[in-house]
This record gives sequence, structure tokens and C-alpha cells, in this order.
Amino acid sequence: MSIQRLPDHLVNQIAAGEVVERPSSIVKELIENSLDAGARALRIELEQGGLERVRVRDDGTGIPVDELPLALTRHATSKITALEDLQSVASMGFRGEALPSVASVSHLELTSRTAEQEHGARWAYRPDVGAGQSTRPAPAPHPVGTTVDVRSLFYNVPARRKFLRSARTEYQRCEAVVRTLALAHPGCAVQLVHNGRTTLDLAAANDDAGEDGRLARLLGKPFAQATRRVSIEALGLSLEGWLADPAFSRPQTDLQHFYVNRRPVRDRVVANAVRQAFGDLMYHQRHPAFVLFLGIDPQNVDVNVHPGKQEVRFRESSAVHTFVRRSLKEFLSAIVPGDDDGERASVALAGVERAGMPAPRPGVLPLGEPRAPASAHAQQFDALSRLGGARAGASRPLDPYAQPRGAISPDAPAGSSSDTQALPAPADSPTAHRIADGEPPPLGYALAHLHGVYVLAQNVSGLILVDAHAAHERITYERLKATLRQGDVPSQTLLVPLGLDVGRAEAEAAELAADELRSLGLSLTRSGPERLTVRALPALLAKADVGALVHDVLADLVVDGRSERVLEAADRVLSTMACHGSVRANRALSGSEMNALLRDMESTPNSGQCNHGRPTWTALSMRELDALFMRGR
Repeated sequence: MSIQRLPDHLVNQIAAGEVVERPSSIVKELIENSLDAGARALRIELEQGGLERVRVRDDGTGIPVDELPLALTRHATSKITALEDLQSVASMGFRGEALPSVASVSHLELTSRTAEQEHGARWAYRPDVGAGQSTRPAPAPHPVGTTVDVRSLFYNVPARRKFLRSARTEYQRCEAVVRTLALAHPGCAVQLVHNGRTTLDLAAANDDAGEDGRLARLLGKPFAQATRRVSIEALGLSLEGWLADPAFSRPQTDLQHFYVNRRPVRDRVVANAVRQAFGDLMYHQRHPAFVLFLGIDPQNVDVNVHPGKQEVRFRESSAVHTFVRRSLKEFLSAIVPGDDDGERASVALAGVERAGMPAPRPGVLPLGEPRAPASAHAQQFDALSRLGGARAGASRPLDPYAQPRGAISPDAPAGSSSDTQALPAPADSPTAHRIADGEPPPLGYALAHLHGVYVLAQNVSGLILVDAHAAHERITYERLKATLRQGDVPSQTLLVPLGLDVGRAEAEAAELAADELRSLGLSLTRSGPERLTVRALPALLAKADVGALVHDVLADLVVDGRSERVLEAADRVLSTMACHGSVRANRALSGSEMNALLRDMESTPNSGQCNHGRPTWTALSMRELDALFMRGR
């Protein structure tokens, strides 16, 4: 068969195979075009999940009547004019393929009007005429803006239509696209109508309160209530949005929304950075929840790497990874008890006043506990405490095996303790400043140690319950980590160096990163084109599987340009040490020990979760307690 040029309509149908997968693909492309046109209001109408009709109307700038046929010509766009423009794309669309691709597999009508025109014009795409000038757009009433009406998707490609799902499933996918784009563009009002019924109606949000309200409408109130606003700038990058507390984790990644310059994308580099940022704050196989917007110079990101524009490529992926990971890690570690928003605090305070409950008084601890007998773990814990307490400015570590000063014996009357004052928080902590200013501490003061497991405390808002072992485990763990990171990681030289066979790329990566790995206690030398020799390991990992650890580190270096495997493995050892060195269940704590624990929690990074990701404390406001007992009804 001789070579021949394909008809334009067939070319468009082939292109449609990449651009138009299902109705949700059309919804995405049309909304993005509307946003690029400056739309401030969108109405999306669907029939039968988009299988029979997708109609998108906007109030953007519109298309001049003479350009309507051109808008349906492949590779015709107003968004780029030269290769330089393609290297710094700031718009959502830029290829000029969406409309002609959609038109080739459906019945499409395009109606538009600009502010300069007295009335609108309509152009109906006809495969036999195409986008030629043999006919003129017909006059049609229309406000300033554009309406794209798509009917009978894949009517002329029945093989493609067979792969579509039910109308209900296709609608759900369309709705997910609308919600995703609505999150990124809060200033645009969005209305979604399905089979004549309005299913989503969002007003434009022009301030933080409006954006928070839209977040709750789109992703649910539980998610919105569990999130904190993020706003970080550094190294020419910015990261904004909402990050849910680690306790609000998910069994899957359904509440992870990431955008690059307001473009929704799926990116492995960023996903890995977020996972590492949460690290030991997430319970087992749970996943964090977030809506994050990365701002980056368009010249440093390539958006033209995926047919559906769902992936990007960063020029400096390692720098982006480091920025996201460190920013979120520092943001999470800065969260301490008492950081709740003002509205919640005022509601809780009103509940206290309504119930007539007196404010907590420092030093009044009604319950004391008998001392615990010394154990074989005492020496181990003393060593851990000395290591943890070496951090500059650290408060006195809680020793669960020490004789409590002034502890009340079982036979002593309540309130006879001679040691009832709470230990102060570190002088440089926010809690210390609040206490110095006369404010009660966020976690209040201890009331009792329930069954040797839970500390009950009273603060200005209500009741605080603390898992003593989990909380002390995190405190000890963070102090051990801080000490470890004060200098180079101690290493242990292997008596017999270990040779490993690796790939050439892995050997080259190890050679380039030799100094960085040595600072982490891991000494690797290249002994051949595809062979490495391990000469030293971090002392904490002396019993680790050397081969598995090195191969994992090298895999990270090849793919991401960096590796956190050594520190992560060291942290796992420290986590085990902290767990064994923390207060155990049924070990009764004195009033001063409980208050020392509360003050340490208020000044310790990540104190809301233990080393395994479980929550360490929870709160019940007076309003919630009143509801339990139906007070005020």
C-alpha cells in the first residue's frame, strides 16, 4: 500500500483517542479552556453521566465570530506562538487539540460572544465540511462568554463507546473532575447540573473564610475540620493549601490533591516527599490527606509530557523533593497542643463558663500514686534519658523508674503530697511564654492516672486524656533523634569489608554521593565498574541487613538523586529504644510526673502521635461532655 495523507477528520479521531477517553475527559478540557478565558462563573450540564450530553457555559472573554471555525482546527490556539512560549506554559491548555478532537467523535456546537460584539454566533461542526470557510457561523443570542455543547459521544466510534461504564459511574467521574478543578480556582463560581437537577452549586470564594467553606463543601466537613492552612515560601518555590493532621489518615490516597501552578497532577516525586514528611507520624499503611498547591517558575517545569496533562517533569526534581519534604516536616513538627483555631477555643471556653466550672488551679493535684518498684530496665532508661536530656534547653526527662519525690503512699490522705507543683516547660517553648504571661497551659493540669494507663487532665476548655506510654515514647524518641542529628552519625568499621555486585548506574551514584553517605555513617568505595565495597555502617545499624540497606539506598540515589534510607533506618532503631525506655502501662505516676509529661508534650515536636503513628492524646470540651449527659436539653 502506498503512503497517503490521512483526512483531517481521521487525524482528529486518532488524536481523540489520547485526549478523549470518556465524558470526564471532555469536562476537564472544556473547564480548563473556560478558566484560561478568564471565566468567573461556570455552568456544567450533563445528561446520562455525559454520555448523551456535556454542555459547559462560561462568562469568559469569548471567541470572535471570525475565529469560531478556527477554534475547531487542530493545533490552533491563542496560548502559544513560539517554542519559547511552550517552555514556560502558564495556561491550563496550550495544544489546540481539545475542541477538534472532541468534535470528531461527537456532535459539537460552539456558541460565543465577545464584549465587542452586539450578539453571539454559533458554529456547528460538520465532518464533511470540517473547519473550513465554506459556511459562516450563524447569529445566535448569547451573553459575553462561550458555550460548548457536546452530544452523543462516540456515536461514530461504537468500539470506543463499548468501553464506557454506566451513566452513574461516568457521572461520578465527571463530578470528581469538577470538584478537583473547583478546589484550585476558588474565585470561579461553579454549578453542576445532572439530568436537570443541580447537584453542586458553589459561589465564588474571595477570602480565607470562603475558601475554607468551599473546601468543606467539596471534601467534607471532617476533612476541613482536621486541616491546617499551609503557606511556605523558599528557594523560589511556594507551597500553599491545607494539610490534615496525621490523626486524620486514610486507608487509601483518595484525599490527596496536588497541583502545580494550579494544574492538578499526579507526580511520584512529590508523593514520595509527602510520604517522607509524615514519616513516623502515620499509622502503619495509612495515607495522609491534603490539598497542596506548588508554585514554581513555569520555565522550571515541563507540562507537555502527558496526553491528558496529568503529569509534569521538574527541571530540578531533587530540589522540589527537598523543598516539599522539609517544608511539610517542619510544619508538622511545629504543631503543639494549643494550636487550635480561635473559634474552637472560644466555643470551648463558653462551655466552661456555662457549666460554672472553676478554672484549673496550678498545684492542686487531688490524686497521688504509690511509687513503682525499680526494675531491670532502669539502667537502660537512665542511659536513654541522659542521651535525650543532652539536647540544649531540654526539660528534665521523666524517669518512670525513679523514686517520686513526695509521692503519696497508699495509706496517706489525698492532698498530702509535698511535691504538687508542675515542672516548668523549657524556657524557649511557646508554652513557657504562655505560662509566664499568666495563661494556663494548653494541656492543663493532671487530675488522675486512670488504671495506670491514661492521664486525665483539666484545661480551660474541658477534659484532656493522654496515653502516658505513647506520649512519653514520642518525647524520648524526639530527644534521641535531636541528639543523633547534632553531628555526624557514629559509624562502626566492618572487620571484614563486604563486597556487593550492583548496576553501573548504582555504582556511579554511590561514587558521586560518597561524602554524603559517609556523613551518615555509611562508607562505600567503588571497587569495580559494577562492584562496591562496604567498609563501615552506622553504629546503630550494626545488626542490619547490609546488602538490603545499601541496595535500597542506591535505588533512591538513582531515581531521586538522594536517599533518606540511612536516617530512616536509624530512626527505627531509636524508636525501638524509646519504646522500651518509656513508661509502661500500670506504672503509676505521681502528680508531678504527670504534669511534667504534659509540659514536655507541649514543647515536643510531633507530640500528637507516638512513634508508630497512634494518637497520644485527645480532648473533650465542656460542650461535648454536656452532650454526653444531655445537659441543657
